[in-house]
Amino acid sequence: MDNKDRQENSGEYTAQSIQVLEGLTAVRKRPAMYIGSTDVRGLQHLVYEVLDNSIDEAMAGYCDNVRITVHMDNSVTISDNGRGIPVDWHEKENRPALEVVMTVLHAGGKFDNASYKVSGGLHGVGVSVVNALSEYLEVTVRREGEKYFQKFERGIPVTKLRHEGPSSSRGTTIKFRPDEEIFSTLDFDYDTLSKRFEELAYLNSGLRIEFQDERYQKSDVFQFDGGLLSFIKNVNKDSGLHKVIYASGEVHNVSMELTLQYKTGYKEHIYSFANNIRTVEGGTHLNGLRSALTRAINTYIQHAQDLPRKLKQKLTGDDVREGLTSIISVKVPDPQFEGQTKTKLGNSEISGYVSGIAYEKITTFLNENPKDARIIVEKVVDAARAREAARKAKELVRRKGALSDYSLPGKLADCQSKNPSESEIFIVEGDSAGGSAKQGRNPKHQAILPLRGKILNVEKTRFEKILENNEIKALITAMGAGIGDKELDLSKLRYHKIVIMTDADVDGAHIRTLLLTFFFRQFSQLIENGYLYIAQPPLYRVHKGNFEQFISDEKTMHDFLLNRVYDEISIKTENGLEYTKDEMVELIKNLISLKDSFEDAGNMGIKEELFQSLLEYGPRLHPVHFVYEDSSEFISFMSGRGFETTLEKEESEIEKRYFLVFTDRNEHSTRIGIEFFNSGLYKKAHQVQQQILHNNPGLGFEILSQKDTIQVKGIFPLLDKVFELAHKGINIQRYKGLGEMNPEQLWSTTMDPDKRTMLQVNVEDAELADDLFSRLMGDKVEPRREFIEKNALEVADLDI
Repeated sequence: MDNKDRQENSGEYTAQSIQVLEGLTAVRKRPAMYIGSTDVRGLQHLVYEVLDNSIDEAMAGYCDNVRITVHMDNSVTISDNGRGIPVDWHEKENRPALEVVMTVLHAGGKFDNASYKVSGGLHGVGVSVVNALSEYLEVTVRREGEKYFQKFERGIPVTKLRHEGPSSSRGTTIKFRPDEEIFSTLDFDYDTLSKRFEELAYLNSGLRIEFQDERYQKSDVFQFDGGLLSFIKNVNKDSGLHKVIYASGEVHNVSMELTLQYKTGYKEHIYSFANNIRTVEGGTHLNGLRSALTRAINTYIQHAQDLPRKLKQKLTGDDVREGLTSIISVKVPDPQFEGQTKTKLGNSEISGYVSGIAYEKITTFLNENPKDARIIVEKVVDAARAREAARKAKELVRRKGALSDYSLPGKLADCQSKNPSESEIFIVEGDSAGGSAKQGRNPKHQAILPLRGKILNVEKTRFEKILENNEIKALITAMGAGIGDKELDLSKLRYHKIVIMTDADVDGAHIRTLLLTFFFRQFSQLIENGYLYIAQPPLYRVHKGNFEQFISDEKTMHDFLLNRVYDEISIKTENGLEYTKDEMVELIKNLISLKDSFEDAGNMGIKEELFQSLLEYGPRLHPVHFVYEDSSEFISFMSGRGFETTLEKEESEIEKRYFLVFTDRNEHSTRIGIEFFNSGLYKKAHQVQQQILHNNPGLGFEILSQKDTIQVKGIFPLLDKVFELAHKGINIQRYKGLGEMNPEQLWSTTMDPDKRTMLQVNVEDAELADDLFSRLMGDKVEPRREFIEKNALEVADLDI
């Protein structure tokens, strides 16, 4: 036995156990260490890493236009008009600088403070990590009158840096496709990306960011010459109470810019950035702004001669932040972020720099604008009074015993157990469902709290009003942990499973949303600790004679129907091939998958007849086919299907693109980028289609049952007929109200720990959640209208 065998068998930890991951291998081995995750958030982080380099060029004054395009195969092209990545020879690495930047971690121009005084991508891992995690990456550099190109696959150069002739422009173009071996999804989210691009355009006044999504024919252009002033006016729209306070300055090479404005409503909205990076958790720059604001307003109140006596109050930080929208952006030469994902700024000196500039500018504004100052003071003093009223209301409620453990609400049917870890409370909509839940529960561990009607919308309500609401008061009391930042004590929480159980209709969804808003705003620690759940009562009851089954969701219903029909039918092809049960299951699954692909292609603007023809073409299509091979056979095939096909080439100094234009008999044209044929959508659909055609080229089928034989021609008519047969002979009831179920049914389907399904509530993106609650539950109507108009066509099941 050699040393290696002995080590493996004994489990020894020796020098031979240490692996050195060369180059970018470490990135592919542990991608989450570099981009946070391999889900959609990590996927979009790739775009941000490449874009950061273009933004750094903009901050340095060399770039004023960036263009981002998401192609049909989820490849992305990012192009700027900056200086271009250096391509000269790197003596130490003995290869071109461009290749070093693309393949070596911690290599870049952001470490010496000469190339870039300020940068967002200071770790030097960004673009090399994107390269490592991409199926391919192509970089084109236009620099000093010349054009250069190099291609990489999974981080490895597959071409040498090559000179492609003269260029009259400058900049860098990077095209990459994330690696399907690494990422669980390649589906970029348009709204998330566009929101980030919009922020960057606000933060870099005058920078033009063009965003195009070829998958769904969407596009946006972001350019704001007003910078942060445009930003805050857009956020507050018509709800600002006074002129915007603007401040900017520079201390020890640290520049800062901020805007402040109070608005109607009571929530604070903060947008903080460091080197264009959104610092979701704030940091020292935000601490400096907050302390300066509190000090400036208190000083003004103390010294202002024309303020009435009733406004002369000492204010806390909470008072001056109520209803405030603040945006702060700092540019720091050597920022200290918490981790590669950069969510909090840690430089201790920044707090003092920001505080000094902000205090001076805010004080000047208040002294020079007495009318606006009076509005601000009245707003914050009103907040202070409301906070005092809330404190007194809380004291009053506590003295009456309503928030103590000794005075539980009368409507609460408590459980016998006093151990929170094994106790759960169901918050139920209405007395009818509450009655069924009380009778059907396990009283040892399960408590029931029925709520009457819709609770208060806490998003647009002050704290003292929240405490006056009877339903909310009952909920707070039942949980037993108190409420408020300083008084919430989770060690006193009486239940470690708090379950929202509402009807599956519009009213139920509204009540659930109101409760989620309440917990997110007032009990976020409950969510962080995993104590909040949403019950999943069944959507359907299927019954026939003595048979009864409850089904929780659409997919399960789908599977139930198909499993039922598999035992009652068989399927034959027109050429005599008969599918066994397992083969029939596989066939139907493939048909469903294919139908989904047709729907997705339709959403991209590719109609069914065109998509069908593309799938039927024999040779496997690929983007390379149209660039390097003869496409006359394909064009002839499509002509036979009724489509005139032309290949269009768009070539500029920035990039070279190829498009196919299909014109049908009705003169309707569809233009598709050739990247489409490398998309997961096309490849999977083509594979499934070819598999079906291999067994049955004519697509003629016979469905045989005990009673008769049905002739079917075509894939989707077969699928429709199978589902039609599956529905025969059974009754399907769709539940909307919990009260429609008797106690035994409610227990067995929704409350029995051994059988039920529950969703645990968690917050994956606090920034996005905060924005969504503000838009949909806040006091402004316009954001809700915009949301409805934007998403109306995507509603699949409208209950009215």
